[in-house]
Parts: sequence; C-alpha cells; structure tokens
Amino acid sequence: MKAELTPLKGGPVIPITRDITLIGRQEDLCDVFIDKSSISKLHCLIVRTDGLLFIRDLGSTNGTKVNGQRVVRGALLPGDELSLASEKFRVTMGPADPVVHQQEAHTEVIPVAIPEDRLRLSPETPLPANVPSRSDVKLIEE
Repeated sequence: MKAELTPLKGGPVIPITRDITLIGRQEDLCDVFIDKSSISKLHCLIVRTDGLLFIRDLGSTNGTKVNGQRVVRGALLPGDELSLASEKFRVTMGPADPVVHQQEAHTEVIPVAIPEDRLRLSPETPLPANVPSRSDVKLIEE
C-alpha cells in the first residue's frame, strides 16, 4: 500500500513507509520531523496496517484533527485532511507502485540426500494407495 501526506501549504510529500511512523519536532526520535514550534516534540503516531492508516495523538499541546474534528485516535481515509497543530496535510492512499526487477534467471541445483525410509516420487511414479502422509498438506480427490 502506498500512503502519503501532502502538505496543503506546499512542500515535499511525506511518504508513510513504515508500519509505525512517529511524527514530531524532536529530530533525533521522530521518523517525520516537522520543525515548527506549534508541533509537539512527540506529536502523533501513524500506524499502517492491511490497507488502512490509523492515527493516535500523543498528548500534543495543539492537537491533531481529522477533517476539522479533534481526535485522540482514529482512522485516516484517502482524501482526509489531517491537521497537526497549524500544519495541514491531504491523506493519499492507494496501491503500491509495481516493483520492477530486471534480473537474469538463475536456477541452482542443490543435491539433497533423502533417507531410505522416505518415499521417492517422480512424475512417472503413481502415488501409492493407502500410504499415510506425514505432511499437514492434504490432497483433495477430484
């Protein structure tokens, strides 16, 4: 999932890439550092889960608002306006950008010793009947 905060006053877009993102004015502790006196040292947390963003205010002096409503905690949806004190952001969410890897195909054969008591199957060998399986994978008969 791709998640970003776009400053409404202009400025660089803030990508939310971590599962837990700490936002505040204390540069050495925060993942997102906002150098404004109205932002608390540890202002809020944004938590990324399966396709969702949640916000939690950390007792900030000037508050955290979602769409103009002061919140202690809540969900963030695409298009929401997030206000941290006087700083306002638009929440953008969507599918992750596709990752393109250009690597040469490589197959490595690793010889593995199979104990004698283990069943050896090849594509030509039919599956024997009534042999109990030690696997937790079950075959479904067609």
